[in-house]
Amino acid sequence: MNSVDKQYVWQRNDWPHWQYDHHRLVPLLAEVHLAQGHLLGRMHDLGMDLRDQATLRVLTEDVLKTSEIEGESLNPESVRSSIARRLGVDIGALAPADRHVDGVVDMVLDATQGHGDALTAKRLFGWHAALFPTGYSGLSKIRVGAWRDDADGPMQVVSGPVHRQKVHFEAPPAAQLDAEMADFLLWINVGQHDDPVVKAGLAHLWFVTIHPFEDGNGRMARAVGDMVLARAERSAQRYYSLSAQIQRERKDYYDRLEATQKGDLDVTDWLVWFSACLLRALQGAEETLAAVLAKARFWQHSIGVPLNERQIKLINKLLDGFEGKLTSSKWGAIAKCSQDTALRDITDLVARGVLKKSEASGRSTSYELVLLNEGSGLGSIERK
Repeated sequence: MNSVDKQYVWQRNDWPHWQYDHHRLVPLLAEVHLAQGHLLGRMHDLGMDLRDQATLRVLTEDVLKTSEIEGESLNPESVRSSIARRLGVDIGALAPADRHVDGVVDMVLDATQGHGDALTAKRLFGWHAALFPTGYSGLSKIRVGAWRDDADGPMQVVSGPVHRQKVHFEAPPAAQLDAEMADFLLWINVGQHDDPVVKAGLAHLWFVTIHPFEDGNGRMARAVGDMVLARAERSAQRYYSLSAQIQRERKDYYDRLEATQKGDLDVTDWLVWFSACLLRALQGAEETLAAVLAKARFWQHSIGVPLNERQIKLINKLLDGFEGKLTSSKWGAIAKCSQDTALRDITDLVARGVLKKSEASGRSTSYELVLLNEGSGLGSIERK
């Protein structure tokens, strides 16, 4: 037993027999299922191309945010290109392959597109190896594609400087992992009477509590939860990102996990938080749908407008959520042309009615897409 007797949930005598108050969850679960049905219904009414674009947008955000939760930033263009390659979605020029990005993408896609396949130790080892293709986490050599062995001491989640670290959680000893994971995998692969949202929340919590790997446990726990949700929805296409919502609520997420892992087997509070977070993710997905439809409307209205490859590329970047203002120098850098050529491209688009001057230009002239609403957040073009 560890330093403090029965400090963590996995040390309880009734572990891992989770308990929760179903009556407290019923109203919230009803809202979640209504939001799921509403979103899936709206997406079903779209054509295949638009559904693919929505899935590409959501999966790109999902991969980026599940890494950001762990303090890791990936290149958005590399992520988007990696997903587009695997889904067969045409986005024009693709960014060069990045095996680290590809690994995260492979895990996320395998979890959702292969949601009907059994989750096995071998499959989890494959995910882990994909996350750490070099065998290193940062500068540290780690045990890849296998359960951790605790060779350097107990697996702990800590924060703070080395000389006064705070221990937030200590996972079960490595010697117990075969038995712990056997119980978990049996449970997740066998049909239960749990509501699928409850099962996703329990799967997420259970996996991250066991913490079976040296690194990557958070990302894998979120992938496991997404797999359970995809199973329930019977859909490999993703129209919302729970990881993105968790990233927005990152501090609360970690606080809730720590409180639950130091509590007893009644995890109602965790499931309430998880379900509410999922509901917020579903409600936020309306923004994704609006962006995809705005892009489709833009190109429908622009049929017959002669555009060169540079203009098409930069307009698509604006429509896909380019952050901030796009200056003529950035236009030139992205389109690989001179600033003079970039200015001619912009002037031509204004003359053709594709761009217009922004009313909030300030000291410099800025432009926005004519067919987008003010304040849409899809980007603007600024001339300096």
